[in-house]
Amino acid sequence: MHNGDTLIISNVSDDPFAIDLAHMCGQVGEIADLISLKVYANTEFCPRYISDEGDLARVGRSLEGKTVVICSAATSDTRGSLAMRTMMLARGAKDNGASKVILVEPDLFFSAQDRGPHRAEGEENRPLEDLKKFDGQPFTASLYADLLKLSGVDAVITVHNHSSKVQRLFGRAFGGGFYNLIPDAVYADYLRYSDMVVPGQDGSNLVLCAPDAGALPFVRQVRDSLKLPGAACIVMEKSRTGERQVRMAVSAQSDVSLEQLAGKDVIILDDMVRTGSTVVECCRLLREGSPRKIVFGVTHFYSSPEGRENLNSPALDEILALNTIPSILNRDSQGRLRKKMVVLKIEKWIARFLLDHLGKDTSKFDDDFYSVDMSTKNPRWRPNLHIER
Repeated sequence: MHNGDTLIISNVSDDPFAIDLAHMCGQVGEIADLISLKVYANTEFCPRYISDEGDLARVGRSLEGKTVVICSAATSDTRGSLAMRTMMLARGAKDNGASKVILVEPDLFFSAQDRGPHRAEGEENRPLEDLKKFDGQPFTASLYADLLKLSGVDAVITVHNHSSKVQRLFGRAFGGGFYNLIPDAVYADYLRYSDMVVPGQDGSNLVLCAPDAGALPFVRQVRDSLKLPGAACIVMEKSRTGERQVRMAVSAQSDVSLEQLAGKDVIILDDMVRTGSTVVECCRLLREGSPRKIVFGVTHFYSSPEGRENLNSPALDEILALNTIPSILNRDSQGRLRKKMVVLKIEKWIARFLLDHLGKDTSKFDDDFYSVDMSTKNPRWRPNLHIER
């Protein structure tokens, strides 16, 4: 980044996630010195890439040959507003000569809206009754991919997207320029080298739990990254008994039974949490096996009053989350959960991928690729949170 061939900017002024990402990538100077994010009196948004006022020879070409990276992390602005800002930034970059535009959106917007009123690829047998649920709605995730591409975005980098349908359509829209980063190495490193759990010499004291079959591939990836052959997996089957009620049972795909959890540490892993009802029911069932500790690891943490209330359950000992939704770092957003919450900040991890993608040196991140954030209310807090490997 030192030679000025790449600019890292944000769609919101002074966004901490974007500022940290730019810093980790070695960008000299502040994002605010590269882009002006103007809002007119009529509330319309107009970005302007800042250039030399005296340069009249390169009007409309100030970004010629440059790569522009737009970091879009969910903030207090609505996702619709942020998405529109991103598209205007991308178009502005291309209109002023940028050779490539990369969107870094850790929690990909609108990707939960991955269904519409028609059968898509892989849904040939989707029943009419299911289609009716989405009658009158757009296939918003597909629209978002199309709009990003139309605005000038060439590649999208996101984290742990849950929808195989979204992955296919974004991969198709961006011709292979869609990168869904899976954070198995981040979780594995913290679980193995922190004092959150006691894995045992070969991992025999550790059990990884998939709350449903959809989470099992990720759970297995984390187990492989742990490099602890004794670590086992337990898989849950869930059935809904109401809008907010689920029933849990142990799946035959599991390596161990409930009875074999006695005295062990159990880590539930999933991509997102909203209400927390599924996780808590999973914890209650796991408690019947008398484990020593139960931890919930989640990539995208949507902090809501209902979620905080549910996850405050005594059945759950600690929560391990990433900061893909940066508001999780706010102690007020954590509420009472701050006493059992740990957040792994992934700006370094994304910076490592981005630098590698741009053909730059990443050696400084070999053993230091995330940061740990926790409240002093957490019993495991200490002044120096450095991980000893």
